[in-house]
Amino acid sequence: MKALSIDQPGALSFTALPWRPAGSGEIGIRIAYIGYCGSDLNSYRGKNPLVKYPRVPGHEISGVIETIGADVPEHFHVGQQVCVLPYFNCGTCNACRMGRPNACKHNETLGVQREGALTEFIAVPHGKVIPVDGLALRDLALIEPLAVGFHAVRRAEVAEGERVVVLGCGVIGLGAVLGAVTRGARVIAVDLAASKLAQAKALGAEDVIDASQIDVGDAVRALTGDDGPQVVIEAVGAEQTFTQSIDIVASCGRVVYVGYAKNPVTYETRFFLMKEIDIRGSRGAQLADFGDVITALKQRPEIGDLVVSRVAPFSEAADAMRAWDADPGAFTKILIDMRGAV
Repeated sequence: MKALSIDQPGALSFTALPWRPAGSGEIGIRIAYIGYCGSDLNSYRGKNPLVKYPRVPGHEISGVIETIGADVPEHFHVGQQVCVLPYFNCGTCNACRMGRPNACKHNETLGVQREGALTEFIAVPHGKVIPVDGLALRDLALIEPLAVGFHAVRRAEVAEGERVVVLGCGVIGLGAVLGAVTRGARVIAVDLAASKLAQAKALGAEDVIDASQIDVGDAVRALTGDDGPQVVIEAVGAEQTFTQSIDIVASCGRVVYVGYAKNPVTYETRFFLMKEIDIRGSRGAQLADFGDVITALKQRPEIGDLVVSRVAPFSEAADAMRAWDADPGAFTKILIDMRGAV
């Protein structure tokens, strides 16, 4: 099978993988589209400590069921459009026992710890396969990244009428914007790029702040008064926005980190106590988040056109990664069309 491999930092090549048919309990999926994730870009840049090279990337999956192994439930059938829950948990650690497999201590994600899906065909356990009807095949590759933002909203326990600031409007931040809006929150989106702020506004953000032009703290205070927002969701992964989240959140508010800073962060810890704030992490997504995103995309089918920046054929997959690396702010979501890979 044809695949794209990250051979080492900064080096990509087209390669061949052995065909592996669906075994017992597994479903074989013909890949249609793969979305590039920030973790894929970090792997290409040599900044993903979880990756060993060479590695086939890709875990934002749209495909069609092609083969079905033994001992698979009858509601699956050949020809179904599907997306994939790409996280593989151990089932025994504390997080798994709590019913939070996305935070598994021993998690392995496709394209990170395991070979990914930027190839023609994959076989995965049926429990990881989610049939989806009523959506464009392209848009199934958006479900996983948007679900990560929806999960951050779930972790924040966003309630109707609350003010929510989302720092960062990449696809995960946009997922957080959409997730908060669907819960009836009043969202303030913050980014450095006017184009991404326009996307956030189109998804339902009530206000936007261009952090390249004005002071974010002053702008948030002007919009929320002395209280500040009840929730801040950090989707940038920078030292400045990590501390900024603590500064701007309301007393007794909640801060959720879905990005992670690459360097150590120094906090003014007195705010933790004086404000009595909740600080929470958010990792990946759960099956319920996938379901919520699918519902949202069916209600608003225009979202795919809004979020997707480029669809490249498989033959241009390496070039698309290099273009993203050269100018990451120019793209919200790059999809690779695998249907011409054969």
